Amino acid sequence: MMEDLKYPLKDNTVPVWAVPLYAVLLPMAVFLLFYMRRRDVYDLHHSVLGLLFAVLITGVLTDAIKNAVGRPRPDFFWRCFPDGVEAYDKWGGVVCHGKESDIKEGHKSFPSGHTSWSFAGLGFLSLYLSGKIKAFDRKGHVAKLCIVFLPLLVACLVGISRVDDYWHHWQDVFAGGLLGLVVATFCYMQFFPAPYNDDGWGPYAYFRAMEESRGNANINRDSPVVQAMEDRVMNQEPRRNGDTFTPYSYHSPTLEAMEMGQK
Repeated sequence: MMEDLKYPLKDNTVPVWAVPLYAVLLPMAVFLLFYMRRRDVYDLHHSVLGLLFAVLITGVLTDAIKNAVGRPRPDFFWRCFPDGVEAYDKWGGVVCHGKESDIKEGHKSFPSGHTSWSFAGLGFLSLYLSGKIKAFDRKGHVAKLCIVFLPLLVACLVGISRVDDYWHHWQDVFAGGLLGLVVATFCYMQFFPAPYNDDGWGPYAYFRAMEESRGNANINRDSPVVQAMEDRVMNQEPRRNGDTFTPYSYHSPTLEAMEMGQK
């Protein structure tokens, strides 16, 4: 009756405390490296915000599904019967005599929390890197694809370890990975263009600020004061000593600073 749930109890290869380190802190460290290079506050703010949204939403969905489904883990037999002696009631129902906390934890197999969190955080990082290094610029750079797939490879290895530790069935790992990756993609697309887009290297907020700055520059240039100064400059004749007068030009420090950040 419980033949497929008699796998031995094992410790976690990837401990629970390590998941936030590589799924949250590692991507944030990469975001900071790009910020130190470009000093783009919009990029740092929206990348961190998108990552936190992805991880938190995935965590809530994963726990909700775990409690709703209640699928036994592969090692549930030894959680239910620590002494190896099976016990059933007169109707054939299982009568567990193990620790209540172990039994409760044994009913949280589907989906894999380690895997869903890993694909949420590292999947978001993979999308972020693909946009930053322009992995889909149709120039055939294999090295760029290796960089993009590296976080996903780490997430896959975490999922494999969950099956190897007998904490999850392979279906649990597959569902957890799919859930995390879908949520990560959804959250990324809320703040950034698609990685294959020409503007995929920056967040939407950056380009909106650029448009507003250019609009303000055009408004200031069309003002009566600026037009009067330009007319005055254009009407002036060259000086007698051969030197010509330099035409007036309008400069927007904000726009120039943002355009310098793009380079």
